[in-house]
Amino acid sequence: MTDHKLEGTSEDSASSSSRRRPDLEWHEVVPGQKPGDSLVRIARHRSSRRSGPGFVVVRPETSGPQHGVGGLLTHIKHILIGAPLATAAAPHERLNKTRALAVFSSDAVSSVAYATEEVMKVLILVGVGALYLTLPISLFIAFLLMIVVTSYRQTILAYPSGGGSYIVSSDNLGTIPGLVAAAALMIDYTLTVAVSIAAGVAAITSAFPSLIKDSVLLCVVAIILVTIGNLRGLRESGTIFAIPTYVFIISLYGLVIYGVIRIAMGGVSYIPAIPPPAPSRTLDLFLLLTAFAQGCTAMTGVEAISNGVPAFKEPSPKNARTTMLWMAFVLATLFLGVSVLGTHLSIIPNGQETVISQIARSVTGRGPYYYLIQFSTAVILLLAANTSFNGFPLLVSILARDGYMPHQFSFRGDRLAYSNGIMALALMAIILIVIFAGSVDALIGLYAIGVFISFTLSQTGMVRHWLRLRGPNWRRSVVVNGLGAILTAIVTVVIGLTKFHEGVWIVLVLIPLLVAMCLLIKGHYRLVATQTAAETPVDPAQVSLRVVVPIGSLNLPARQALAFARAVSGTVTGIHVTDDLDAAKDLQRDWGEKINGQSQLVIIESPYRSLVGPLLAYLDTVHENHPGDTIMVVLPEFVPSRWWEHLLHNQTALLLKASLLFRPGVIVASVPYHIQRDKGALAATTDQRPVASE
Repeated sequence: MTDHKLEGTSEDSASSSSRRRPDLEWHEVVPGQKPGDSLVRIARHRSSRRSGPGFVVVRPETSGPQHGVGGLLTHIKHILIGAPLATAAAPHERLNKTRALAVFSSDAVSSVAYATEEVMKVLILVGVGALYLTLPISLFIAFLLMIVVTSYRQTILAYPSGGGSYIVSSDNLGTIPGLVAAAALMIDYTLTVAVSIAAGVAAITSAFPSLIKDSVLLCVVAIILVTIGNLRGLRESGTIFAIPTYVFIISLYGLVIYGVIRIAMGGVSYIPAIPPPAPSRTLDLFLLLTAFAQGCTAMTGVEAISNGVPAFKEPSPKNARTTMLWMAFVLATLFLGVSVLGTHLSIIPNGQETVISQIARSVTGRGPYYYLIQFSTAVILLLAANTSFNGFPLLVSILARDGYMPHQFSFRGDRLAYSNGIMALALMAIILIVIFAGSVDALIGLYAIGVFISFTLSQTGMVRHWLRLRGPNWRRSVVVNGLGAILTAIVTVVIGLTKFHEGVWIVLVLIPLLVAMCLLIKGHYRLVATQTAAETPVDPAQVSLRVVVPIGSLNLPARQALAFARAVSGTVTGIHVTDDLDAAKDLQRDWGEKINGQSQLVIIESPYRSLVGPLLAYLDTVHENHPGDTIMVVLPEFVPSRWWEHLLHNQTALLLKASLLFRPGVIVASVPYHIQRDKGALAATTDQRPVASE
C-alpha cells in the first residue's frame, strides 16, 4: 500500500520513527545493512502523490470502486462514456472549427429540412398561385438571419466568456430580462431535443410503417443514445456527430446544384402526389407575416455558438466568430437553394411526403441519391438535438455560477462535460416525448417562440451596450442591432398570436415560473452566504461535548460506539428505548457488569413502540438542562457486505440520522460495523442480538 524512498541516516534519528504527515507522506526508521546503521524511509500512499507541502494529488485508479458491484458499474460506465479525464486535459477537449460546426450547428442546419415547407404550408392556403412568394419570404428570412448572426458575432467579441442572450440581457437590461432570456432558451433547447428526435423518428417510421406503434420507445432510445454520446465529452461527441452532419450538408448541396442545373436546362418535371387543396384564405398582411414567422424556424439554434464560446480552441472568440459565419453561410445558401427549387418546381406541400423528398424525387428520381438524401435528412433531424445537448449544459452552468441554478450544474463530469446539465435535459425531453406521445404536430406548436424572445432581448441588450460604451462604429452597430430587435420582436408577436392556441401559451406560462424558480434559488444562496451565527462553538476551548449513544443491546457494534463516545467525551449516556421493561432490566444488569461507572444508561419506556419521537424528546430535555453543552449522537450501524442484505435490517440508524439532520446544534456520528463474510467472523457473532440502530 506504500511507495518507498530510502535516505541514509545515523541511529540518532531513530526518534523520528513513524513520524506521519497530514499529506499522506511519512518517515519511518528501518535497520540498515550494517550493525548500528538505520535508514529513514519516506513512505507515500499508493492512492496519491504529494505535489507540494500540504498538497496531495489522487491517482486515476481512485476515481471509483475497483472491485465488486461498484467496480462492475464503474467498468460499464467507462465502456459507455470512456475513462475519466484530468482537469488539465480540458484545453485538449476543446473543439476546432470543423468539429464545432457539426456540434453547434446541427440544429440550425437541420431546419433546412422543414423551414421552406413551413412557409409553403401557409401560402398554399391561398392557392397554388401564391407559392411564388416562397422565395421572397425566404430572402427576407435570410436577411434577418444575417442581421442576427452579425449581432451575435459582435456579442462574442463583447462577451467572450459565453452566455449569449442571458449574459447580454443581464448586463445591459437587468436581472429579470436576463433570466427571461435564459428561461426562454432553456425551454427552446428542451423543445429542440423533443421536436428533432420526434421528427427523425417520424422519418424512420415513414419508411417502416410497422414501427409507428413504437414511436415513443424509439424516441426515448434515441435520446438516450445522444445523451451517452454527449457524456463522452465535447471532442468525442464532435467526432461522432460530425460525419452525419457533413454528409447531410454535402448531399443537400449536391441536390441543390444539380437541381438548379437541370432547371436551367429545362429537364425537370414535377408530378404532385396529391391534388392541391382548394383555397381557403385570402392573401393579406397577417397571412404573409404568418408565413414569415413559420419560416423563421430556420433560425432556431443560431445562438448556440455564442453560448458555447468557451468550448472552442484558442483563440476562442475568433474561432467562434468564424464558425458562426460558416454556419450562417451554409444555412442561408441551403435554405435559399431549397426555396429556389421548391418555387420553380411549384412543389405542393402535403402531409404524405415532405417538400425535400418531393424535390429529391423530381430532380434525381427514386435512385440511390434520393435515398441518401432521405437517410441523411432523418439522421440530421435526430442529431439536431446535439446542439441543445451542448448549449443547454453551458447555459445552466453559467446560471449556476451566478447562483440562479443549483451549483451541481457547474460541475464537470468524468469526461469534462457538464454531465448534470446533459442528463437534466435528457430527462425533460423524455418527459415531453411521453406527454405528447412523440407527436411532431403536437410539439411544434410550442416551438420557436422561446428562441425569438431571447433573440429580441439579446438584440435590444446590444443596442443598449453600444449606446452605453459608444466605441468605434457604434452608430452602425446600433442600427444593425436595432433593426434586428424590431424584426425579431415582430416575429415573436406573430408567433405568439398565430400559435397561441397550439401551445405557445404553455411556454408563456413556463417562462415566468422558471424566472421565479431562479430567483428563489438565488435567494437561498444569498441567505446561505449571509449566515454568521454558529450553531456549535467555533472555538475548540468552548466545546463541551455531551454524547448520547442509542443502543438496542450491548453487542459488539454498540460497544464499539460506546468506546468511541468515551474517547471523545467524559460525559456519555447510553439510551435504550423499549416497550419491554423485563428485557430492559436485563440490559441494565449487563450494563453494570460490562460498562464501568464513567457512563450511565437511561431506559426510556415507549408504550406505543415509537423510537424516534422519544429519543428526540430526550435530546430536547438534555439541551434545556445543559444549554452550554454541544450534544453529539453516536449511532452504531450495521453495514452488510451485499446490497440485498440491507433489506434484512430495519435501517434505524438511517432513520435517526434523517430525523437528527434537522435538529440545529446536534452533531451526528456513525460508527459502522461491517459484517464479515468469513466463517470465523460468522461464528463469533452467532450469539449476538440485533442492535436497535441496525
